[in-house]
Amino acid sequence: MSIRIATFNCENLFRRPVVFGSGNDPIRDAVLADFRKLVDILDHRTYTDNDKTKIIELLKKHSVDVSQEISTQTIRVNETRGQARLLKGEGRNIEVRAEATGRSAWVGWVELVKDDLSWDAVKNTARVIAEVNADILLTVEVEDRLTLHRFNKQVLAGQFDAEPYPFNMLIDGNDIRGIDVGLFSRRPITSVRSHIFDKEGSQDIFSRDCPEFEIDIDGEPLWLLGNHFKSKRGGGGADKRKLQGKRVAKLYRAALKRSAHVVVAGDLNDTPGSPPLTFLEATSLKDAMTHDSYEGPLGTHGKCTASEKIDYLMFSPELFAKVDKVEVERRGIFEFGTPFEEVTGPGNQASDHAAIVAELDL
Repeated sequence: MSIRIATFNCENLFRRPVVFGSGNDPIRDAVLADFRKLVDILDHRTYTDNDKTKIIELLKKHSVDVSQEISTQTIRVNETRGQARLLKGEGRNIEVRAEATGRSAWVGWVELVKDDLSWDAVKNTARVIAEVNADILLTVEVEDRLTLHRFNKQVLAGQFDAEPYPFNMLIDGNDIRGIDVGLFSRRPITSVRSHIFDKEGSQDIFSRDCPEFEIDIDGEPLWLLGNHFKSKRGGGGADKRKLQGKRVAKLYRAALKRSAHVVVAGDLNDTPGSPPLTFLEATSLKDAMTHDSYEGPLGTHGKCTASEKIDYLMFSPELFAKVDKVEVERRGIFEFGTPFEEVTGPGNQASDHAAIVAELDL
């Protein structure tokens, strides 16, 4: 029996934060840095006068004070209805309400403004998934489970006449930007274990989650541990990734006690031999791209050089022994040398990540 298992960082399916589409790394990084500052300040138990000043400065800096028709707004405060609000006033006259004395005094949150992806980008994402044609596909950076469902029915099957996936699953993770780890499967998903509450001291371990999906393969369980490690952008990324790598290695060893068929996959945001990866490399896991059948560039991101290998499909020894073929689908990336002819620029590329797929004889 042949089965195809894959991983793909889709960079969202229908909508994504506006700043990620800017095409300008310094601008994006500056917005994300301010976003993190604002999240941190708004989480204070008590707001000082300086806190309130900084809140307004950051919001105005990111165009909260202009009309929506011409707004270049990238950050906004999502407030619930009623009196428990953070802000009052409009335009340049916004200010923090006197009653909003700290985090517990108002209801809402700050978020990155999202916009629709271009239809061409959506179709190119579907083009990659249709070409990969995996039976089990880990999806990284997707909005929510209903988005998986709609993309499956309306785009994959509706536009590409691809075989739809009868099963999909996603549990919202810890990332307040709404980029989560999900699964498409043509085999039944029989259970899911989430790790959004795993902690090291008081610190959340996973930036998103490490969901463990149990998949029924003709009566035999296969466990897939899906991941999206902390980005290298922003502070504390290296330490966070090490914490995540250590925890995933432990979860992998525990999963091996349940089944000899275990997969660890996703965007680990670091290269082979880096400290976070050493925890996984010290286990019995085997990287699919080291299989004898694989030929091609070593990278999975951007121009796909060896230093841009950050996406992984890793198998337990028993599964790795059953791998027949490994391929990496890079034609959805504009920066790569030979993209699909429909990929004409960064604005309509499927993703700046490649999809990795392995075919196994089970």
